[in-house]
Amino acid sequence: MASNYLGRKIFSLRKKSGISQRDLATELTKRGIRVTNQAVSKWESGATLPNAVQFLILCDILGITDISGIFLGRSSELLFGLNDEGKDRVMQYASLLRDSGLYDDPNAPTPRGSRTRTLPVFEIEKARRASGGLLDSTDFELVEVGNEVPITANFGVRISGESMEPDYHDGDIVWIQRIKKLEHGDVGVFEYEGRYYFKRLRDRVGGTRLQSLDANYPDVIITNPENMLTLGIAVV
Repeated sequence: MASNYLGRKIFSLRKKSGISQRDLATELTKRGIRVTNQAVSKWESGATLPNAVQFLILCDILGITDISGIFLGRSSELLFGLNDEGKDRVMQYASLLRDSGLYDDPNAPTPRGSRTRTLPVFEIEKARRASGGLLDSTDFELVEVGNEVPITANFGVRISGESMEPDYHDGDIVWIQRIKKLEHGDVGVFEYEGRYYFKRLRDRVGGTRLQSLDANYPDVIITNPENMLTLGIAVV
């Protein structure tokens, strides 16, 4: 049934964004859509369907831009033929252009910086292995952000320590876009052997390692690359 398909999609996208049914209902209510977490549960089970307004705001909260591609399997011409990683890269680039302020539309009805949303922030050092990993943990704080954070960001991590100095400082929040595969030189969040790391990926013929930017801190040598999970790339 179409309702079951839509429900499974909503469930999958919500889990990917790292927010609970209750948090999603709260965010919808903030946007003027009064629903309960029980209503969200019914959407996900296929018992009921969100109406058009609820659905569009739901997509906005979850950061879904390619609505037709995700729910109907027919992407817009701009994204047609790209896999999920390619689509993410396109949206990341578009977000960088938007946030630069160099290409603002002077006739836009809403000034930049007025859009707000709420994203979860995890503390890697406090993370414990939960069912499904870090992003299924309930140990996070919700932070309201505006256009200073790229629309592609799905969650944040709070930096602990000085191993990523001088680019990232102790206590900073770094915003992360969920991507399953990073390129050599990208900075992101990784899971390896039950621990979580915010590091730079070094992936060459000589081996794979997670590099600290401060040379005084040792790199994490990945002896079993098949056991390393990429959670996302730093976008701020």
